[in-house]
Amino acid sequence: MGKAIQIIGGGLAGLTLGIALRKRDVPVTMFEAGDYPRHRVCGEFINGRGLEVLDDLGLTEKLLAAGAIRAGNAAFFTDRSRSQVLKLPEPALCLSRFVLDHLLAGEFDRLGGELKTGERWQNGFGEGIVRATGRRAQPVEDGWRWFGLKAHARNVALVADLEMHLGKNNYVGICRLADDEVNICGLFRRRASDPVSNGFDRLRGETGSILAGRLARAQFDQSSFCSVAGLSLRPQHASDQSECRIGDALTMIPPVTGNGMSLAFESAQLAVEPLTAFSRGELDWAGARRAVGRRCDERFLRRLAWAARLQSALFSSLGQTVLLGLAARSDWFWRWAFGRTR
Repeated sequence: MGKAIQIIGGGLAGLTLGIALRKRDVPVTMFEAGDYPRHRVCGEFINGRGLEVLDDLGLTEKLLAAGAIRAGNAAFFTDRSRSQVLKLPEPALCLSRFVLDHLLAGEFDRLGGELKTGERWQNGFGEGIVRATGRRAQPVEDGWRWFGLKAHARNVALVADLEMHLGKNNYVGICRLADDEVNICGLFRRRASDPVSNGFDRLRGETGSILAGRLARAQFDQSSFCSVAGLSLRPQHASDQSECRIGDALTMIPPVTGNGMSLAFESAQLAVEPLTAFSRGELDWAGARRAVGRRCDERFLRRLAWAARLQSALFSSLGQTVLLGLAARSDWFWRWAFGRTR
């Protein structure tokens, strides 16, 4: 029996880390302020190296059995124009977080992990404690307030497995889920002086837009609506942190990349070796924390830099026009841009 690891936060990163550590017989206790199952603001789109992590942990087939949908193409829209349907350079999986988190929590419990739900951690983040608590709050960033909204709906006909709708101060992604549902998830920004509007109205898009037309007959699942505010999209260096952090607690990649879930899975995987070494007495805590930070920086910093550039371009009319035009005319550009955030 080695030293115990305590994980604070039972989202994707925390649960994945807990599962991986338990597979190595590391004692793990996880504290989660909420309960399972529940909805979370998320694109519910798994792509990139995160799929390899799920394969390594033997979880892919379980996700498919739980209703994960394979996605193979995407299309992009502005208020008045659209791209052609583009083949994804790499296939993806789409699965509701309501289902996914519950499945991962069950797997962690099955492997002998101790899961304490409904408990908010208030004891600091010292030796043996990993912060996986989710997004860092940032009320105002560069004069903007950033927030995310999400809901499930039926009666929505898509032209691609994933649709990304670009607006003036937002973008909204729609992907297919099981049982003829879709997930509608958007990132929005507003000035502090801007009026606050209804969340469903925000998700439906501006009157006359392609998005509004797509969702004109949508039947929303009211219980699935959720929101998160105070988002920070500034890339963070893991090596600069005084705590051991993974997932969104470390840094949040712009949602438009469709790679946030993968980053959560990957950061958990990168932490497994150093934390296992600490548990076995082969590495002190400072060394383990530095190793986790170094691994995450090596894996993510370039990806985050490209994602920040893409995010900036998509919040300008000219950037939207240029990027959609290039993606529509050049398969090479689409694959190149896609690969930079993977």
